Amino acid sequence: MLKQVIKTVSSSQAPKKYFFKQFCTSTTEKKGRVGLVTLNRPKSLNALSDGLISEINSAVKLFQEDKDVGSIIITGSEKAFAAGADIKEMEKVTLPDAYNNDLLAQWHDLTKIRKPIIAAVNGYALGGGCELAMMCDIIIAGEKAVFGQPEIKLGTIPGCGGTQRLIRAIGKSKAMELVLTGNNLTAVEAEKAGLVSKVVPVEELLTEATKMAEKIASYSQLTVAMAKEAVNASYELTLQEGIRFERRMFHSTFGTHDQKEGMNAFVEKRTPTWHNK
Repeated sequence: MLKQVIKTVSSSQAPKKYFFKQFCTSTTEKKGRVGLVTLNRPKSLNALSDGLISEINSAVKLFQEDKDVGSIIITGSEKAFAAGADIKEMEKVTLPDAYNNDLLAQWHDLTKIRKPIIAAVNGYALGGGCELAMMCDIIIAGEKAVFGQPEIKLGTIPGCGGTQRLIRAIGKSKAMELVLTGNNLTAVEAEKAGLVSKVVPVEELLTEATKMAEKIASYSQLTVAMAKEAVNASYELTLQEGIRFERRMFHSTFGTHDQKEGMNAFVEKRTPTWHNK
C-alpha cells in the first residue's frame, strides 16, 4: 500500500507537488488538484502484473480520499501505456487457480472510483492495457499509440472487459474484428471509431491530459461525480430508465450548495466558488 508523503515541494508561483513513495512498478504524484499515476515497468513495457494493478488501485483510492484532488490521470511511457497483462505471471495458472482466486477481479476496483480518471496513452495499449484504458473515463492518445485485444493469438480471450467495453465503445462489428483477428487500431483509427477522445502529438500528451484534468477539477467535485455516475449508468440501463435516472440526478443537484452557487454566479457574472457540497 502507499505510504505517507515523503517529500513536498512548493513555491509562491506554483501549486504544491506531493511525491509519494516510488515503488518498483509505478510512481504517484499530486500536482495541484490533479493526481498522476505513472506505470513504471520499462523492461516489460509496463506489463500489468498483480503487483502493478494493486499499486494502481492503492494510488487511485488515495486520490479518491484526498479532498484536494478533483481528477486523476493514469499514464505510462512513450513506448507503452501497458503492453498487456503479465503473461509470465499467467502462463502456468490452471482453471482451479483462476476460478478459486477470481483471476483479474481486482482490476475492476478502478471502476469504483467516483472521481474522473483520464488515461493518457502513448505507445502500446494492448490486451490488458487496452482494457485498463477503457476502465478510465476518458482516453487521450499520443499520435503513435496502438490499441488492440490480441489475446486470441495466445489461445485465450480478453478477461477484463475487452469483449464488453470495446463493443460499447466502437460497436459490435469492429469489436468482433479486433477480438477475433488480434488486429490493432492506430490512434487515429481509435479516435475515428470512438474509442479515443482526442489524438495529440506524443510530446504533448501529458500536457493535454493535464489541461483537461485541471479543467474538470476546477468544477464542483460533487457535481462532477454525479455527472460521471449518470453517464456510466447508460451502460446498464435501457434508454427510458437511463433518462429517468438522469432526470432524478438532475433534480438532486438542486439540493446542493454548488448548484445554487453556480447559478447565482452566472446571474451575477462572476466566477463561482465551489464548496463540493
